[in-house]
Amino acid sequence: MNAIVEIITGLMLISGAAFALAASIGLIRLKDVYMRTHAASKAGTLGSGVMLLALAVDAGTLGVVTRAVAGVVFFLLTAPVSAHLLAKAAYAAGYRPCADTKIDALAKTMRPKS
Repeated sequence: MNAIVEIITGLMLISGAAFALAASIGLIRLKDVYMRTHAASKAGTLGSGVMLLALAVDAGTLGVVTRAVAGVVFFLLTAPVSAHLLAKAAYAAGYRPCADTKIDALAKTMRPKS
């Protein structure tokens, strides 16, 4: 039974690290602040959440599992909100989406600073 837990933990750590790597590559390679924010908030949150769940599976004690699950819930609640607020602040500051963005939904609702 212990070997199965170690295999599951290892697979979860590898998949979480892969998502974190994808988020970091997205931060480097994507073109504008909105695409970068999307990569960091989605893949980064998933990667860190899966790695925290791997910690919970490996530890097995109630205290560690509770704190790991609380950390995952915290990530899931705060990362999308902070990414949205950062993107909205960037748009209000005058950063416009790159040419790859087909529809600028905020162009009619927010006026640029003069």
